[in-house]
Amino acid sequence: RQQVIDEVRKGGLAGRGGAGFASAAKWEAVAAAPGPHKYVIVNADESEPGTFKDRILLEQDPWRPLEGALLAAYAVGATRIYVYIRGEYPLALARTREAVDILRMAGYLGSGVLGSRFSIEIEVRSGAGAYICGEETALIESIEGKRGFPRLKPPFPVTHGLFGAPTVVNNVETLAAAQTILERGAEAYCAYGTPKSPGPKLFCLSGDIARPGLYEMPFGIPLGDLLARAGGVNGKLQAILMGGAAGALVGPEALGTRLSMEDMRAAGLPLGSGVVMVFNSSRDLGEPIRRIARFFAHESCGKCYPCQLGTQRQTEILERAAAGAALPGDRQRLLDVAWTMADASLCGLGQTAASVTLSALKRWPELFPDG
Repeated sequence: RQQVIDEVRKGGLAGRGGAGFASAAKWEAVAAAPGPHKYVIVNADESEPGTFKDRILLEQDPWRPLEGALLAAYAVGATRIYVYIRGEYPLALARTREAVDILRMAGYLGSGVLGSRFSIEIEVRSGAGAYICGEETALIESIEGKRGFPRLKPPFPVTHGLFGAPTVVNNVETLAAAQTILERGAEAYCAYGTPKSPGPKLFCLSGDIARPGLYEMPFGIPLGDLLARAGGVNGKLQAILMGGAAGALVGPEALGTRLSMEDMRAAGLPLGSGVVMVFNSSRDLGEPIRRIARFFAHESCGKCYPCQLGTQRQTEILERAAAGAALPGDRQRLLDVAWTMADASLCGLGQTAASVTLSALKRWPELFPDG
């Protein structure tokens, strides 16, 4: 079991859901945690606007992430795997359930897998349309039958997760990558990417691009090269949304930025889940900014006031500006709300709910008139 964890560590696998946490460290912490029961959760509650990589993986190749989950369960000593899939993904749900049934018939599930002392079960759960359940502790609460509220951390899921037991929570793409590392070896995996961001990454391209879709590219590819692989921009490039609704808007000056965790961090940009949404010069950038604000106001779970109230105030200020009714001080008010959410919200939803607004305010201040 330690060999499995060591190989994942050699592969330098970081989480592909957006946080970028080292997968081997998470697995090792759960393996070392005491307790009679341990769990692995496959986080397929893919609700980030512009993201569709996990859906395509589960629809077209559910075997790879499921095998990655089985390997994770074996490595940490888990007895059950939960696959939590977004409720709006009926085909992914159907194909994953079919794949689990075939795994069971082939002897990869149940008691004494393939004649070994390893026993494991997989249960597929459907989400109910709550964006907050993509956050790992809210997802755990949902599986337990509770309302999807994020938990205070610490304690962390690696020691106190599902039903109070040590739990690994990994994204679909992360587990698919883990399977590749263990099948082909860490050395072959690290032949792609950069020294600090090894391997390939799935990028979700959409918007004003010639060939929108899912692209697997090595970490470190320049943003402009990625767009060229997709046929280039339809029209004159105005902006690119990086990382989804919780990401940031950038202008054409960012085309030379390499898409690796270290390069994006150095540029002050999020890589997130791999969203690359393109807007040409014919688009009103204010519209997607307001849509994202409305999205967060709708999806805030309401557990903490900075997010619950801040997302509503952000939406109101942006809507006033769009209607030509901005009040004196609205621009500063927007900044105050944004930084309050970022500093005081309980989970990542509130902490990043104003990220796109802040990036646009810095790059395109004319979009935010003051009264």
